Amino acid sequence: MSITRRSGTRRPHLPRRLAQLYVGLVLYGVSMGLMVRAGLGLEPWSVFNQGISRHTGLSIGTVTILSGALILLLWIPLRQRPGLGTVSNVVILGLVMDGTLAVVPTVGPLAVRVPLLATAVLLNGAATGLYLTARFGAGPRDGLMTGLHRRTGRPVRLVRTCIEVTVLGVGFALGGSLGVGTVVYALAIGPLAQFFLRRFAIEGLAERPSTLVARSPEPSPQRAILPK
Repeated sequence: MSITRRSGTRRPHLPRRLAQLYVGLVLYGVSMGLMVRAGLGLEPWSVFNQGISRHTGLSIGTVTILSGALILLLWIPLRQRPGLGTVSNVVILGLVMDGTLAVVPTVGPLAVRVPLLATAVLLNGAATGLYLTARFGAGPRDGLMTGLHRRTGRPVRLVRTCIEVTVLGVGFALGGSLGVGTVVYALAIGPLAQFFLRRFAIEGLAERPSTLVARSPEPSPQRAILPK
């Protein structure tokens, strides 16, 4: 009786959680593509991926997929276990990013690029809230952060900062786009993510972990995403 009751409480959440996961990941990929088209600077991992893209001839979306897959290999010594959201993150972000770049043309006037950047950052915050509150597992980069946090005992914010400063520096050295958009993203994504995490939270879900997510202790979505 207790098993039936417990599973019954979980099932009504599943369609909403799946919708939040995939809508969130698609919107995240769109926001990444829009930031590229705004041409005012990218968030750290996209700076890194764009730098590699310029040296390999691969599209930035393809590099995003490949780098996400390689980062998952680093999960092995960190004893991180991927969930449905982790694998979906690796595949969807790069595909949607390339699709967005194929559809949205390059824009020239600053009067268009600034609103495009603002839209991209806002969309990224909303996407973050959607896919994290679905609780199907962290993305490869967030999982790297939380894994290093557990293994080193260092604060999440410090680990995240060190990772992002490193990839930003390497990406910039490779020719990735660093600019005002990078700064705007760094300052805005924390408050935006916090707002949307609260907005899209599914009541009672935190106390009932998904069977589709690897069962390992992890910081709350708020701690995992909010930097600095």
